[in-house]
Formats: sequence, structure tokens, C-alpha cells
Amino acid sequence: MRTFQLEQLRTFAAVVEEGTLEAAARILVVTPSAVSQRLKAMEDAAGQILFQRTSPVRPTPAGEAVLRFARQVRQLEWDASRELGESSDRPGTPIPLVVNADSLSTWFLPALAGLPPELGAFFEIHREDEQHSTQLLRAGTVMAAVTASPDPVQGCSVALLGALRYRAVASPGYVRRWWPDGPDLRAGSLAPVVDFDRKDDLQEGFFRNLTGTELNAPRHYVPTSAEFAQAIRLGLGWGLLPEQQCLADIRGAALIELAPAHPVDVALYWQRWKIDSPVLNQLSDAVRETAFRQLRQPGA
Repeated sequence: MRTFQLEQLRTFAAVVEEGTLEAAARILVVTPSAVSQRLKAMEDAAGQILFQRTSPVRPTPAGEAVLRFARQVRQLEWDASRELGESSDRPGTPIPLVVNADSLSTWFLPALAGLPPELGAFFEIHREDEQHSTQLLRAGTVMAAVTASPDPVQGCSVALLGALRYRAVASPGYVRRWWPDGPDLRAGSLAPVVDFDRKDDLQEGFFRNLTGTELNAPRHYVPTSAEFAQAIRLGLGWGLLPEQQCLADIRGAALIELAPAHPVDVALYWQRWKIDSPVLNQLSDAVRETAFRQLRQPGA
């Protein structure tokens, strides 16, 4: 392991987070020249390029490893300061997390709200599809993730949270228009579908598993969870919604379930850095406890 000074690691993290050397210099209260010198010294010590000199600045693959290390050191430093009573009156840098949109809109935020205020924790939440969130862990962008991957990222631990259950639904008016004899996805149709974004393959996978054919319907793309559900309620298309967002509407006949015998369960996992941080430990406990209550558990 190359030896880096604490001020160099703080500078490295600041440059990535602020995007430019000048912005990092303002945060660190030093000159841009001092920032540049520290970065050059780090690259000399590492023997390789750590930054892409773009706008904003981006770490190289080697730089991503250094960024993870810098953020781990910063978190451990802050944890130690709090335990020594040296930083109780100042918040730490927000802990970066990545969470999929449906978890954010249904069950995840209560886990954060349940943390004790005296913990002094603040969070920077990145939204990313659960199939792609581990990329941010690998890059050192976040410290923990709600992800669909059970394979731990290097330097991370992984725990099963449970499954978020989805149901295929459409509005009554939509069903009357496209399936006047009753909903029948197996019959094939050009009935429009709503996708979250172009990464979203949930509807396509559901249709393929149900019918054995590819989904070739026209698509709407609605990249926010609440508006995605609203688009379905308004009849723009059919789609899959988490049970927390649709069960009441199904029972009240505001939505029609298209395949009641075929819900879709998406297993979710919690991946986090393997560092002994009291804040990260309490956060992980809160996430697991909330998921146990809100998600479907194995054998339930």
C-alpha cells in the first residue's frame, strides 16, 4: 500500500467531490497550486495517474481505489473524534449511499428517520437502479448500497434484506380500451407499457416469463417513482408497481391487476464497506430492521 498523508487524502476526496481543483481549494482554504502539488505528490507515490483532467475531474480506476481509501479514513477519523468528544458540535461529511427509486419511495427513508439524532449522521443519497448500484460502490462514490446483487464488491460485506414484491397493474379505462374482454397479456398486444427509464427491464422480463415472447409494445419512460405510478393510474400504460404503492388501489378497484397469480419478487441486498464505523454500523442495523418489517422475507 502506498503511503499517503492525511492532507493528501482529504485533498483527493475534496477534488472529486467538488469537481475542480479551484473549488476544492476553496473548501480546504488553500491555494489551487497547493492542491495541484498534493495531487502530483500522490501520483508520484502511486506511480500512476489518479485523475482524468476533465471537467468535472474524474478518478481513474487506480484513483477510485484511492478515493475509497480516502473516504474510509475520513469516516474513521470522524468516528474517532466523536468518541473522544472532539466533534460533537459539528456534523461529519454526509455519508454517500445509493438506493433504487422504488425502495426510496416505499420503505428506505424510515430507516434513516429512525436513527437517533445524537448520532449526528447526515446522508447523500444517490438514486440508481438496483441492478446497477454496485458500480457506485466499486468506484468509491458511495459507502453502502441497496442492490440486487448478492455478490459482494471487493472490500464490502453483503446481507439479504428481503424481496420487494411487484404486481402488474393498469387503470380500468386502459383495460377497457385495450382488452375489452378482460386483461390477457398472453394474447399479445401493442398495448402501451410504462418503463422507468431505458435501464428498466422489469416489465420486459415479466412479460417474457409470462408469455414466452418478447415485449414489442410502445413505451413511455417516466423516471421518478411517484410519477411512474401516476402514469399507470392515468392510463398511459400498464406496468409493475411495488405492493406498497398499489394494493390499496387494487382493493378499491382504482387499478386492475393483470396477472394476480404472477407477482414479481426482486431480492434486495445491503452492501457496505467493511470498516468498523459506529455510524455505518447503526445505519446498517436500522436498514436491516426496517427491511425485515417492510419487505417479504424468505419463507414468509
